[in-house]
Amino acid sequence: MLDRTSGTDRSLNADPVSELLLGMRLRGASYGKLRYSPPFGVGFPHSPDARFHFVASGNALLRSPSGDLMSLSCGDAVLLPRGEEHAIVSDSAAKVRPLDSFETVPLCSGVCAIDAHSEETCRSRDVLVFTARMQFELDTMHPLVELMPQVLFVGSLLGRQPEIRPLLDAMEREMTAVRAGTAGILARLADVVAASVVRGWVECGCGDATGWVAALRDERLGRVLSALHRNPGHDWTLAEMAAQMGSSRSVFAERFAAATGTTPLRYVSTLRMRLAAQWIGQDRMPIDQVARRLGYRSQAAFSRAYKRVTGHPPGQARKLRDQTS
Repeated sequence: MLDRTSGTDRSLNADPVSELLLGMRLRGASYGKLRYSPPFGVGFPHSPDARFHFVASGNALLRSPSGDLMSLSCGDAVLLPRGEEHAIVSDSAAKVRPLDSFETVPLCSGVCAIDAHSEETCRSRDVLVFTARMQFELDTMHPLVELMPQVLFVGSLLGRQPEIRPLLDAMEREMTAVRAGTAGILARLADVVAASVVRGWVECGCGDATGWVAALRDERLGRVLSALHRNPGHDWTLAEMAAQMGSSRSVFAERFAAATGTTPLRYVSTLRMRLAAQWIGQDRMPIDQVARRLGYRSQAAFSRAYKRVTGHPPGQARKLRDQTS
């Protein structure tokens, strides 16, 4: 963004993590409006997508991917950015059933309902949960997802981001109302809240994340990483990357490897193939178009590079994506 008063590009002085986060998109893949009566346990399988939960009524426990039990109360929302296996249970001894074992009723496109309440149980004890499976599109910021904690709680961000509270209140009202368009409104609110959770984590310093985040926030290394992520299809050489940092090739290579755990050229290759996997498997982009976009002169050269990095040809990306969705 151009600062009209100074004639300078203010983005040059922006936090590199926040700058790259501008490309973040959370696209809802599916949503569910769930009602359970205790005792209950619902298991969510591992997914390549993020998983979001909002409790609109009642109390429950989240069994995290590591097995820890975390309390969830009315108004709480959580995001599991890597979509690892987890469960929501009424108590620690509750038997867990897979999510897909419950009968579902479609409400609108992409939104279904599960009503597993018991007639013998008082309705005041029911637990209402709105859940979403979200495709995490960070464009070239895939390493950020890997550095996030298993579970991100909205409650820990409310002091810094009070604007989230009205969104949660609106979700609670929509969950308990019977009105036209409720399911679609809930889906959009969930998208905004989940994106706000990620932004809040970044603005709070990315927790105790080191490595890639620390390298990105290093003024000189950050220039290089930002350039790579903005233009992954460029034919980067070690000399060009070192020039971005303003150092010799040997000093740059040593400092880059110490911060990221890999060599600069391997980092570029991995970055390209992560993008390729997203564009082919998730966005259904033709392979030849992906090859051109990432700077390869031929589809054959791209296919060889893709298989070398991922272990399988690019044609399998869609199949693998569909199998894990």
